[in-house]
Amino acid sequence: MRQALLQLVASATRGDPQAVLLWVSRSQRHLASALAGQGYQVSANLVGRLLKDLGFSLQGNAKTREGSQHPDRDAQFQHIDHGVVRFGRTGQPAISVDTKKKELVGDFKNAGRELRRKGRPQEVRVHDFIIPRKGRAVPYGVYDIAANQGWVSVGIGHDTARFAVESIRRWWRRMGHKRYPRAKRLMITADCGGSNGSRVRLWKLELQNFADQTGLAITVAHHPPGTSKWNRIEHRMFAFITQNWRGKPLISHKVIVQLIAATTTSAGLSIACDIDATRYQKGEKVSDQQIEALNIKYDPFHPEWNYTLLPRRTHSTSQK
Repeated sequence: MRQALLQLVASATRGDPQAVLLWVSRSQRHLASALAGQGYQVSANLVGRLLKDLGFSLQGNAKTREGSQHPDRDAQFQHIDHGVVRFGRTGQPAISVDTKKKELVGDFKNAGRELRRKGRPQEVRVHDFIIPRKGRAVPYGVYDIAANQGWVSVGIGHDTARFAVESIRRWWRRMGHKRYPRAKRLMITADCGGSNGSRVRLWKLELQNFADQTGLAITVAHHPPGTSKWNRIEHRMFAFITQNWRGKPLISHKVIVQLIAATTTSAGLSIACDIDATRYQKGEKVSDQQIEALNIKYDPFHPEWNYTLLPRRTHSTSQK
């Protein structure tokens, strides 16, 4: 019976046309039923004990595969780290940016648990269908690596490159400029995809406009493809936001802002947050002429990942 059980478990791979339990999950009840079809009289509980003896247990999926690694993956990590250290030593800001997972706004279930009176769980909707009048929240974060401080713009529309750079601009106006009043340069570390992707033309164009407005030389270093979890903002800021609002329905944009702003850590993390009520247009096109007009300097090491946008005109102040 043990051997028959092992064969059933091995053959239960979903999609295998020869599987005995084709398209059936490997539950104890299904396995007991299949064994009964082979002449074994066994209960689901006994199947559970046998599986435990055979070394099986219920397990979820584990996100460990990043796909094929780029040969210069570690070298790019070192390039980013050296840049962050270099900027820090000279008193120039270095930030990590990214978009947090979009969230449905309303009385929907939020993963995690919080303390409540026994038998009085928070009641939420059964189905996660968007509420048109509330929509989604799009949190775009900026994490100041040296200061351990963050800024989050909570968008109400699409996650675009224009929205991403506007979030960085708001961080600079409300937090960055005050901390770095003499800054001449800014380093941005970002993922390789999304609204701040290395191939997104609008991202570079908007950064050029930001450089022109502030007088800052903006150095960008992208993490290699498939390594977004190594982006500092993920484990130094977003992870704590998720912990802080676990088990709490995100019933409004205002509540989301309050929960994000209330996120702190024993290491001194503090976050400022506000709503960006602008509805950004998707699919904006950037012409070849606009790209040619960029004052961009590409790094000799992987220029597709590392580049600097220089201001096209001089400003008397970097606060604009």
